[in-house]
Amino acid sequence: MNIIQKHPVNNLGYNFVAPQYLPKGKNEYHLRNKQNRNGISYRKLSALEIEVLVRNRNTSDDWNNILVSSFFNAELVKNCKFFGLVRIGKLEPYYLEFHNLRMAVGLYNSTIISCDFGDNVCIDNVNYLGHYIIGNEVMIANVNELACTDNAKFGNGIIKEGEDEKVRVWLELCNENGGRSVLPFNGMLPGDAYLWSKYRDDDALLNKFKEFTENRFDKLRGYYGKIGDRTVIKNCKIIKDVWVGTDAYFKGANKLKNLTVNSDEERTSQIGEGCELVNGIVGYGCRIFYGAKAVRFIMASHCQLKYGARLINSYLGNNSTISCCEVLNSLIFPAHEQHHNNSFLCAAVVMGQSNIAAGATIGSNHNSRAADGEIVAGRGFWPGLCVSLKHNSKFAAFTIIAKGDFPAELNIRVPFSLVSNDVSNDMLVVMPAYWFMYNMYALARNAHKYFDRDRRTEKIQHLEYDFLAPDTVNEIFDGLQILQKLKPDAEGTATITGWENTDRTTKILKVPQSMAIFKEVIQYYGTMEILNHLQKNKFADFETLKKSLSAKIQRSQWLNIGGQLIQKTAVENLRRNIKSGKVKSWDDMHNFYRQQGEAYTADKLNHGYTSLLEILNSTPKQFTPALFKQLLQQALDTKEWMCKGIFNSRAKDYSNPFKKMVYDTNEEMNKVVGRLEDNSFIQQQLGELEEMKKLVKAVARKLKL
Repeated sequence: MNIIQKHPVNNLGYNFVAPQYLPKGKNEYHLRNKQNRNGISYRKLSALEIEVLVRNRNTSDDWNNILVSSFFNAELVKNCKFFGLVRIGKLEPYYLEFHNLRMAVGLYNSTIISCDFGDNVCIDNVNYLGHYIIGNEVMIANVNELACTDNAKFGNGIIKEGEDEKVRVWLELCNENGGRSVLPFNGMLPGDAYLWSKYRDDDALLNKFKEFTENRFDKLRGYYGKIGDRTVIKNCKIIKDVWVGTDAYFKGANKLKNLTVNSDEERTSQIGEGCELVNGIVGYGCRIFYGAKAVRFIMASHCQLKYGARLINSYLGNNSTISCCEVLNSLIFPAHEQHHNNSFLCAAVVMGQSNIAAGATIGSNHNSRAADGEIVAGRGFWPGLCVSLKHNSKFAAFTIIAKGDFPAELNIRVPFSLVSNDVSNDMLVVMPAYWFMYNMYALARNAHKYFDRDRRTEKIQHLEYDFLAPDTVNEIFDGLQILQKLKPDAEGTATITGWENTDRTTKILKVPQSMAIFKEVIQYYGTMEILNHLQKNKFADFETLKKSLSAKIQRSQWLNIGGQLIQKTAVENLRRNIKSGKVKSWDDMHNFYRQQGEAYTADKLNHGYTSLLEILNSTPKQFTPALFKQLLQQALDTKEWMCKGIFNSRAKDYSNPFKKMVYDTNEEMNKVVGRLEDNSFIQQQLGELEEMKKLVKAVARKLKL
């Protein structure tokens, strides 16, 4: 039975906070007054203004509780019902316009309960508007309910005074059983979510994370909802317990509840038709349109959720797009793309620069007795059309998976591999170094694409987009150790066990070619790090350069912390400092990310130099001018090979007869897809090659190599 309570009508608009939750000496408005920073000096209505308001069919339970600015125009308030303390700013005889929506300044045809308004607002046909602080030049039209409760949390995983712990909102990331749950909070970065969800065996650390979150907020009841300056809201049904930044745009949303929507004049956020969002945080510059649904979620800045997509119990990293699909219980690092129909991602950690194709089912618990499986995918994860993967599976960086229904769990331990299910021969087939052999165009273009599309203005975490970096190079070294133990046949094919949870054969293709490529790209990586170092520092001679280089006894281990690469030793030290109290808050954590980002160039250089010496089986003493000259020439050869691979992999699209058959002439094809010679990315890469040639010559001349 619905329990409907009756109260005296003259109490409507008052007692927002129950007396037992008010601090001593405070009234129900103490937080409201603190939140309202518009600087308007309010006064009581004059007798004439009250007369005008009554004539314009307005009512109030007490006109003495309607406070206005000195520039208030009573003629611009019509057919409104006021309850409680309402404060209204300047109203001038203008109309405001936004995207062809034209509204007269003023308050019209609305029920308004205990709200504050900035200057020159446009409010029309809001059936229920209660306990909100509304900024300057805000436009709100045709909203059924826009209200805030005294225990609003605005999407943060906190509880208020008198609330039971069971009402706290957790994000059940990475696993459907809730074993990796984290508390959402406004400002949570991908690295925060990963560290909290990963180290579940460290109770002291987890308790500190919870403490950090609770310390960002207080337990007081009585915070009002806020709508920032120049925000436009039209044709929405229910907006409840939502904090909105400036310059946001809501149109046609069905239900928005318990949210923070970050937005400002440079990073505007928009929520469109048919959307339903509950218990979440929306980052700056996000776009949510066309019937998207999200429950218990965080969207980091500059994400898009569109075309009926569902995002539930998940964290979506910066600069990501999800459309037409379903994502459950997942932690997704920045630069993720999943914008084709019917794909499904469940209980996964996807470490960025990923692309999930149409029809893919990434994560199935049908091979387990409980919904407790997980998938861990390194960055550059590309499952193809209609790929079906089982829990638990793990993939090295830049794994691409060919179309297929994979019957069992997988552990793909070598990066840059193509994985396919050979149904006719009943075997798993893996080709290491596939990207370098056959898809160099996509590999190189994506690195540039993700960098160019990083729209963050506040880059607290330094994101690595290059496919050759400390994490991938370390995985290549590990892969080489695996491949070196194999005994390939004359065609370069070998078999291996432990990569699939079945008794069938796993075949590794092109083993010698893969090993040669891996060794070459490690050498290229190390040489390019030194060359970049040279370019930035302008050393006078080789000996000065050599003294600036530091080779470690052992190559450093690195972790991908939300898209930011950080040395494992630094992460372990961070954990110790959190537990000891040296790191006291999430702000301190974010300063750690900044410091690691500032140190990354030097740390990566040291890793590159150490990796170079290791792959050469050499020592710093053997790093001579002659060797460096040789390495520079080999790096040029590798760059030239990469540019050729980029051109050839794209050229296949122009020579493929099945690609060409829809065009009557080459001229028609060139008009539609553009000439191969005019491809801007290919031209960019060729330009970089020429610049590298000039740089190598200049370095050799200056250092007298």
